[in-house]
Amino acid sequence: MRHSKENMEQYHLHKANPEKLQFEVYDLNTYRKSSGDKASVPHSHSYYQIIWFFEGAGTHTVDFEQFEIKERTVLFINKDQVHAFDENLEINGLLIHFNEGFFMHSDIDIFLKYNLFNSYKSPCYFIDKNISILGFSYVDLIRTELVKRDQFGTEDVIRYLLKSFLINLERVNRKDTEKNIEFTSQYEFQFYKFKDLLEENYRRNISVKGFADALNISSKTLSTITKRFVNKSPKQLITERIVLEAKRLIRYSSLQISEIAFQLGFDDASYFVKYFRRQVGISPTEYREKVKIKKATH
Repeated sequence: MRHSKENMEQYHLHKANPEKLQFEVYDLNTYRKSSGDKASVPHSHSYYQIIWFFEGAGTHTVDFEQFEIKERTVLFINKDQVHAFDENLEINGLLIHFNEGFFMHSDIDIFLKYNLFNSYKSPCYFIDKNISILGFSYVDLIRTELVKRDQFGTEDVIRYLLKSFLINLERVNRKDTEKNIEFTSQYEFQFYKFKDLLEENYRRNISVKGFADALNISSKTLSTITKRFVNKSPKQLITERIVLEAKRLIRYSSLQISEIAFQLGFDDASYFVKYFRRQVGISPTEYREKVKIKKATH
């Protein structure tokens, strides 16, 4: 199901039927052919999407970056993130769709949510044959559960299988980048909790103190935490998230600049214009014209 977002489509998973299992697995080739041109037009989802390409298949655009699809590429598409397939319909792979409810509030769930499905970093992993074989085993188990989706505990079984699959993907990624996957301190968990709160509230004009209060820590401690893990202040992270959404709306919708300002929590459209110019270097209108020219030349 979908609805129009001023020229940019947003798709939903069983929105009209919340009693249904909020999870689906699709054959990518069949799904891509049935979607036709729609999937090659920039769009977003209100759910999370994993796109697993089995072979090289052209390119895929996520927000403002184009990724080359190589053999055994896995893309993690965050909810509300804008993406588009290329025009190639002959692609083999899998699609996994699931709603927010499949992420619980444990430390590992929040870690996976903001490392794999992360607006601020590359959503693209390349996996080897061994992890592919492991992935197929998880998908087979999930499909077995989907056949009996009305039975007791099906959603929990699928959630744990999905979570195990994601953990194994992140283990491989962390091994390749020599990063520790373990939570080494309470600060690390609080950092991901802050990112969780930010994602849910960036439109609400909440101050750094407001986020710190929600986490039951001081503003100074929150600053220490964000500096430690990403070398940025909380204010910088809040600004980056607002600007990212502003760019999406300016580029992919036909909303007026004043409407975009209102959607992002600005009472004064002129202040939003100044805010955007200060961060991006050009006004929202200039940015819109720039991306139009760039699109026309491609």
